[in-house]
Amino acid sequence: MTDTPALRVAELPQNAPTPFDLSPDAGARAALAGELGLSALRKLRFTGRIVAHGARDWLLEGHLGATVVQPCVVTLDPVTTRIESDVRRLFLAEMPEDHDEAPEVEMPDDDTIEALGAWIDPAAVMAEALALALPLYPRKADADLGEAVFTAPGKMPMRDEDARPFAGLAGLRNTLKQGK
Repeated sequence: MTDTPALRVAELPQNAPTPFDLSPDAGARAALAGELGLSALRKLRFTGRIVAHGARDWLLEGHLGATVVQPCVVTLDPVTTRIESDVRRLFLAEMPEDHDEAPEVEMPDDDTIEALGAWIDPAAVMAEALALALPLYPRKADADLGEAVFTAPGKMPMRDEDARPFAGLAGLRNTLKQGK
């Protein structure tokens, strides 16, 4: 995805931070946009550092900035969103509870914790953080779904107002008032 390689944990300095600054080129942004189902990924930058956290663990802290274009969920028109997000991942050499023998695995309460492997890949963290920060239902400010009316030919269509819980009672009330 980017030209920045993953960092080998054994080569990271224990007493100094290891900075990173990722700004993928147009081709890498287009590939990531395709993976995430975006119409476009105009800007993307992920900066931060990796520091030792205790004797065997590592902490990645960074800031993600991106400009994404997604289709509106109502009109399918393009919706541009600016994302600014702080990112934190704690890579632990030993996870708090090992569920290897358990038939079910529970999600940890802290979603910033990951198991430490031989490599830390800031580009992979960037892609994951972007995917998590995307709006689930992008919608243009003036997008209106309107009212959809469906019925069989020759029958009275049911409208949104008719589906409201007290719509039938209102109709009954009006009928009773007319009968007096």
